[in-house]
Amino acid sequence: MLSHLLGETFSTFNKIIEQHTLHLHLQETGSVIHVGGGIARIKGLPGIKSEELVRFPGGVMGVAVNLEPHETGIILLGDSEQLTAGESVHATGREADVPVGDALLGRVIDATGRVLDRGKPLSFSERYPVERNAPAIIARSPVTVPLETGIKIIDALVPIGRGQRELIVGDRQTGKTAVAVDTMINQRDKDVICIYCAIGQRGTAVARVISTLRHHQALDNTIVVVASDDDPPGLRYITPYAATSMGEYFAEKGKDVLIVYDDLTRHARAYRELSLLLRRPPGREAYPGDIFYLHARLLERSTHWHERYGGGSLTALPIIETQAQDISAYIPTNLISITDGQIYLSPVLFHKGILPAIDIGKSISRVGGKTQYPAFRNVAGDLRLSYAQFEELETFARFATRLDEETRATIEHGKRVREVLKQAEHQPLRSSQQMAVLKAVNAGLFDRLPLDSIADVEALIQKQIRIDLPELCEAMEAGKRLTEEQWEQVLALARNAVSTFDHIQ
Repeated sequence: MLSHLLGETFSTFNKIIEQHTLHLHLQETGSVIHVGGGIARIKGLPGIKSEELVRFPGGVMGVAVNLEPHETGIILLGDSEQLTAGESVHATGREADVPVGDALLGRVIDATGRVLDRGKPLSFSERYPVERNAPAIIARSPVTVPLETGIKIIDALVPIGRGQRELIVGDRQTGKTAVAVDTMINQRDKDVICIYCAIGQRGTAVARVISTLRHHQALDNTIVVVASDDDPPGLRYITPYAATSMGEYFAEKGKDVLIVYDDLTRHARAYRELSLLLRRPPGREAYPGDIFYLHARLLERSTHWHERYGGGSLTALPIIETQAQDISAYIPTNLISITDGQIYLSPVLFHKGILPAIDIGKSISRVGGKTQYPAFRNVAGDLRLSYAQFEELETFARFATRLDEETRATIEHGKRVREVLKQAEHQPLRSSQQMAVLKAVNAGLFDRLPLDSIADVEALIQKQIRIDLPELCEAMEAGKRLTEEQWEQVLALARNAVSTFDHIQ
């Protein structure tokens, strides 16, 4: 009895000490010695920890990043125009965190959880730290399920798996965001939660994306996290980490999540700006030396969780911008080495009207090929080979006056492959529709059609296969391997569509 009473007494005493210590920590104050450019330097707060939130007058929050002997560097998450040197600053005792949960779906917010869509305030019961450790190796599983984009050239030749990190790279105005948005639209009926993370984008560009998602009924299962170009660099810096924490909440509960970072070039610039203001030494191209770690620790959080740890997945589509097609610059090479492949969009193809302007020769998926449906794999190999041969011969043919019949046939077939791989914006296709058209072009059924007729024949095949072969479509979309007889049914339907079109002509 006496030992039991002593145990309870010591337990109560320890709780009082912990509460008293926490109270003292919350009351710990310092003073501002410099503020400007989105950062502040303060003295005092000897007990502050890295990544801890601090509160300035007027409710402005900041995150401690530089812990030095005589001062602490803070990145500000709000407007600092009213802050002046000498003002007091308070430690909060908690690290930077963000609200998570189902209430965020369909909403537009910033990294602190502030509502930006003029809707009702968020209702949530849980918060996750902005900075979280990447899942351990034992918590990960192989990437085995495809993430269907609805874009023919990607699903067939550069497939993406759920839990993969696939970089979208290219010069400005080449359609990088359009590829990501089309992928998000294609998830609306696939039980995949989407997160669009806008970093340093203009307000009009973000509004256009939101409008597109709403128009295609894809906003209800999407969270839009925004740090515009008008926001302080500190907010742009933490936004992708906050968005990832929101996605991890769902993934750890067994759901599949797709997150788009648009774009990490602006994120790197925001961090460079903060680092130079915090007097960190610049390295290559004026970026600080830890810029690689900055993106590595972000993208390593994307994976397919083992069933014991929830079984969900977090697929990342980071976007970066190149200058004059230079993918060997510092930030592009960093991200290419971190990710599992890249989709390269060429300005040359874009200006020729070949959309989406994806350059197959510079695009690769190191993981997604293992997740590709067997039926897709049946058509992908021949398609890639014929397209590569065509591109090489097309360049050579410009300097030749005479071509033998075989070379001419290869070029004509390649032109039809290229025409079939074109796809209108915001019109993702079902995998069965894609496979039917790609099988037809591989079989040479389009070779005698004029190029300007390809789109019409393709549309007819896509429509008829859903009407005439619904069970076969279900088998394709369930990832089943097709028999030779089933493929012959697809080709027969395609031949009929081509002959019908010929008859109409």
